[in-house]
Amino acid sequence: MGRHGGQMAAMDGRMGDTDPVEVAARRLTLALDALEASAERRGETDRNEEALATQIHALGSDRARLASELDQATARARGLEVANRDAALRIARAIETIRSVLEQND
Repeated sequence: MGRHGGQMAAMDGRMGDTDPVEVAARRLTLALDALEASAERRGETDRNEEALATQIHALGSDRARLASELDQATARARGLEVANRDAALRIARAIETIRSVLEQND
């Protein structure tokens, strides 16, 4: 083999484990695998963030709707309280009028 033995191995496609090109190729493959895994994790994180943002938006919309419904219900309750007081006052006046009429007839 001699001096040309290493050249012959390189020429027929065989490389030793210590061949710098092979070592660099392995390192490159590992780095690309790590980059791909990182990109997949980042994509998953982005999808999770988008899902969370969608949920937050939905919760905000629900909150706004519920606040509006509460305001409407509160306003209606206040209106009913006023109507109740008015009705109670009218009933009290009617009772007094009926008593007066009954007392005059006795």
